[in-house]
Amino acid sequence: MLLGLLFAIMAGTLVGVQNIFNSKVNEKTGSWTTTTLVLGLGFLASFMLGLFFEGWKMFDLQQMKGWYWFSGLLGIGVVAGIVQAIKHLGPTFAISIVLTSQLGFAVLWDSLGWMGLEKVPFTWQQFLGVLVIIAGAIVFKWSEGSEVNVEVINSKLGKKIEA
Repeated sequence: MLLGLLFAIMAGTLVGVQNIFNSKVNEKTGSWTTTTLVLGLGFLASFMLGLFFEGWKMFDLQQMKGWYWFSGLLGIGVVAGIVQAIKHLGPTFAISIVLTSQLGFAVLWDSLGWMGLEKVPFTWQQFLGVLVIIAGAIVFKWSEGSEVNVEVINSKLGKKIEA
């Protein structure tokens, strides 16, 4: 379990850093260029690492169901959606919505056993957990407007004036 937690923390950290990079690339280019760079470079890197670690076994895809191939296409929506969400909402609020959505759908798919997942009984604790996370995102968004911004202006007399 500890190893799983470490991998989850590592993945979350990398996703957070990747989103910052993606939003900076998007500022200079555009959403589709960003998506192409992210997925293209990811393809090259994962292809080379796959060959290094798995060799030619990497191409043994006979046991894979056809609909599994669409997973890569979903990455287009993921990257493009997150880039646009960050652009319109800011990084922290956008990612809080993404994570809340992820958790909500994961609970739904687990409890219904969709896509070949083992069916996990839905509990009130899971429902409460999702609600707490949603409430956290709402509280976070409300807290953004509670700060008073003070602008300091230098006057001609050399004194600072708060406006």
